[in-house]
Amino acid sequence: MVLTGFEAITPEQRAEFQREGILLVRGALTEQHRARLEAAVDRVYAHEREAGRLKPDGTLHLLGFLDRDELFGELLTHPATFPYVWGLAGWNIYSHHNHLDVTPPAPLEEPPGWGWHQDGYRQNSDPESLTGDPRPMLSLKVAYVLSDLSRTGRGATRVIPGSHLSNTLERTEPGRDPRGAMEITANPGDAFVFDRRLWHSRSVNRSAVTRKMLFVGYTYRWIRPLDDMPIDRDGDWWRNRTPVQRQLLGEATHTANYWGVNWDGYIDEKIPLRHELSTRGKLDRSIPWLR
Repeated sequence: MVLTGFEAITPEQRAEFQREGILLVRGALTEQHRARLEAAVDRVYAHEREAGRLKPDGTLHLLGFLDRDELFGELLTHPATFPYVWGLAGWNIYSHHNHLDVTPPAPLEEPPGWGWHQDGYRQNSDPESLTGDPRPMLSLKVAYVLSDLSRTGRGATRVIPGSHLSNTLERTEPGRDPRGAMEITANPGDAFVFDRRLWHSRSVNRSAVTRKMLFVGYTYRWIRPLDDMPIDRDGDWWRNRTPVQRQLLGEATHTANYWGVNWDGYIDEKIPLRHELSTRGKLDRSIPWLR
């Protein structure tokens, strides 16, 4: 079966995500697609190295990378992962934050500092109405694994499944992970979707493998963007985007449209992702974010 990106996820998948805060999508990328994405990452990495924008250890953490290559733009609605995005967050969404990560083997043996965190910055404290326990999800990320992270020690993301349901995390001694921590081992081409509240951390790459990953974050259109990503809307990259992808890049017809309504206060049925889901019979009144 050819995937379209508009297949509904199952109630079991939704329940697992809500319970664990993360879902692993095995084989999200074909080997050909993965190899092309890795080649694009290598081109970006070489450009940033020539521009002197790598960290001293060769690490690259590039925000707002989507318009750096045609292939990256297609990830916004990748058929193997997009059903999880709209199935878990709904139709009034866009990509507010995305980053390209290249992590070479670490040259030093120093233990890493405390890096455990929840995404969202001030979403975790502003305003007081958001400080219930747990806080609202508000955003999620899709992470695409381009290198071989099938073994631990290769700089993969570390997570604590289920920790998105707690606003706090007890700090441990240096060099010791919190209880329940695990490193995401994944094959090249796998992907994982995670709730921004999930407590997670980078890990040190002690292997001979360079870690290469792409992260695409999604949030509600009434939340401001986190990354600077000036896009040439007269160029080919923008012209090649579908209406749904343009929505996911922040396009709207007017300011109220970001809130999912028209100026009369009613739901705007022409919002591209809502219109697409409606046409395909995927809106579900039993799920609040898919009504």
